[in-house]
Order: sequence, then C-alpha cells, then structure tokens
Amino acid sequence: MMKRIAFKMFLLKGFEEEYKKRHAEIWPELEDLLKESGVEDYSIFLDEETHILFGVLKCSNEIKYQNLPLQPIMQKWWEYNKDIMQTNEDNSPKSISLEEVFYLK
Repeated sequence: MMKRIAFKMFLLKGFEEEYKKRHAEIWPELEDLLKESGVEDYSIFLDEETHILFGVLKCSNEIKYQNLPLQPIMQKWWEYNKDIMQTNEDNSPKSISLEEVFYLK
C-alpha cells in the first residue's frame, strides 16, 4: 500500500537559488537510494515569503523509508546541505511532519 507523507523544512534566507541548484543536480546514488527505499512522486515546494520548504512524497516501503537516516549517502547529503538549511545536531534537516486533512483522489 502506498503511503503519502508530507513535511516541512526550513531554508535559510538568501539560499533559495542554491537550494534549487543542488536539487537540480541531485546525486544519482541518492536518487537510487530513495527509489530503492520505496520513495516515489517526491516533490519539494518553496514558500519564498517564509522560506519554508514543503515536501510531499509517496512511499511503498515504510520500513526502508524510516531507515534512510542510517544510510551513509543520506548522511553525506545532509552534510552537504547543512549550510543552507536549519539542521539538527546530526546535520539532518529540521523537519516537521504534516497531518493530512484532505485528499481528493
């Protein structure tokens, strides 16, 4: 069963173009890892007024998805992006899960 997941993260002001550039050049090994972990239909939207990033994805394997933070390539990606986002001590982006309140199928 496909699960829809949404969350928000926080981009530092002035790094909008750099964030877009880095994601336009996403590492192939990270893209492969995400797909192997059951991630599909993944989008990130930027609210340029608040610098909040909204992520939305579908996941077919919740266990593999939950294990993504343990993967070295994911940790390397976080390290690479820690200078342009609000992050936790482990360099992961500060992220808040969002509750789905409506879905039109």
